[in-house]
Amino acid sequence: MTLNPTGQQYSISDGRFTAVVTEIGATLRSLTLDGQEVLWTFAEDQAPLSSMGRQLLPWPNRIRDGRYTFDGVEYQLPITEVPRHTALHGLNEGVAWDLESHTADEVVLTSRYYPQAGWNAVLEARIGHRVGDDGLTVTVEVANVGATRAPYGYGAHPYLAADLSTAELKLPFAKELLVDPERLLPIELADVTAEHDFRETRAIGDTWFDTALAGVEGPWELSLSTGDHTVTLWADETLPWGQVYTHPDRIALAVEPMTCGPDAFNEGPTHDGLIVLEPGETSRSVWGFRVS
Repeated sequence: MTLNPTGQQYSISDGRFTAVVTEIGATLRSLTLDGQEVLWTFAEDQAPLSSMGRQLLPWPNRIRDGRYTFDGVEYQLPITEVPRHTALHGLNEGVAWDLESHTADEVVLTSRYYPQAGWNAVLEARIGHRVGDDGLTVTVEVANVGATRAPYGYGAHPYLAADLSTAELKLPFAKELLVDPERLLPIELADVTAEHDFRETRAIGDTWFDTALAGVEGPWELSLSTGDHTVTLWADETLPWGQVYTHPDRIALAVEPMTCGPDAFNEGPTHDGLIVLEPGETSRSVWGFRVS
């Protein structure tokens, strides 16, 4: 028997929308409207590239040198982004998730993260994907089911397919994280630069993003418009950060809702976004897509 690189494929649909979520990583592999793919993505017999559709937990983005101190103990995570010497995007890569339920319009998967190199807590994650007349809704619940406190952050890494030379973008963010250009690690949270200020809809043109953005209060939305449709990513108030990344070939835009900015496990300009889960506590975040 030959297995897909991302395991079982769970298809859900309602009306004009269909989505596919994979067993490996609870990855959002596909989202279509009237059969037209919205995401920059991969086939079921392929492995994903560039973190396509990944669920980023128990931290999003990168941790400097893979090292952090929590409750007086220093931890060293494996270095997974070798060129920048960081621990990138959490512990979820390659993890097989268990199926909790699968109906016509919703799939719910669960997983657990146990102590391992650089990590000393037990978390239980539950992620539901549901499609409906309004698009896709993703609900993420992560509980501390162990006996020790846990540092925690969450993010998602979908790409929207678009010709960025002609697409128009609207972002809600008033702040931008200034970073070391070599390692993309935080320096200062400042007012958004003119280059990355898209609070009024405008063409992306040759604008380059690999940028963490913040400065919103409450729920927020961003929209990417092409000649075919407008895709709106929405996120609740637990996800006050967004990472935006332009594919080098200008064929896709990564739009990443996050609970915290890069390197939030360490002291610095993003540290106040770190969530600390006490034993028995749960963190819940909700985000999704509308397409018109």
